[in-house]
Amino acid sequence: MHFDRKVTPLLLVAPFFALFVVFGAFPLLYTAWVSLHDWNLLEGDQGHFGLANYGALLADPHFYNALANTVGIFVLAAVPEFLLALGIAALLDRPLRAATWWRTGVLLPNVVSVVAVGLVFGQLFSRDYGVVNQVLGWFGIAPVNWRATTWASHVAVASMVLWRWTGYNALIYLAAMQAVPGQLYEAAALDGASRWRTFWSVTVPGIRPALAFTAIAGTVNGLQLFAEPQLLDGGSGGTGGNDRQFQTLVMYLYEKGFTHFDAGYAAALTWVMFVLCAGFALVNYRLVRRFVRSA
Repeated sequence: MHFDRKVTPLLLVAPFFALFVVFGAFPLLYTAWVSLHDWNLLEGDQGHFGLANYGALLADPHFYNALANTVGIFVLAAVPEFLLALGIAALLDRPLRAATWWRTGVLLPNVVSVVAVGLVFGQLFSRDYGVVNQVLGWFGIAPVNWRATTWASHVAVASMVLWRWTGYNALIYLAAMQAVPGQLYEAAALDGASRWRTFWSVTVPGIRPALAFTAIAGTVNGLQLFAEPQLLDGGSGGTGGNDRQFQTLVMYLYEKGFTHFDAGYAAALTWVMFVLCAGFALVNYRLVRRFVRSA
């Protein structure tokens, strides 16, 4: 009996760890090994390289361009995304008719195929026949070539990200809001706090774990952005426009690994991205905690 109590729990969790080793730990360690070699994707190992791939990466202007594009698109999308998600969650937390329908509806953009999203937004931001340029024309603004310049392409890609993920984050915030103790709202009402003051002093601090989760998850997803800008690019090999004006880090990784077949360089870029994701996630987590405390 004593043996069963020790062994049975280990047997129950063993499949998870077996799958993690095969599909998680091994690829991670193998990528680290590949990054230290001159490795062609088709021909395999061409010899030990040491840290040469990392040295070449840190001296590569295309890498810094992709990093700047990734951060720029992330900031353009993340700030309004989190604020809109908070506002939508606050509205959904109030008594509504057909509340389940509204709460389900905000998740629809997230479950739609990213390819469909890219195709639709590609048409919306078309230079000659796009709806966005047509609306801008009503206000006397000349048509914008959304793929030609840095700021315009960043806005186009950020709008896709914003549309896809705002509802998802709103539902996470909504679930957290419904777990905030009602006694805190009653105490705030007795103190004469306005609805706005109650939201920022009771609701927002009460959903701090959800805010931290979305900040970390959003940072990781934002730095791994690929599908939206690749679809906007029209499948030109991951260059992100003629001047690489919206090439992200993962697009550059795709270009090096699957267009130039330089798997060693792509593996080094993968590990640098891992460090960047961890660093940015930590910074965003601290910023969210400071924001909540000051609310």
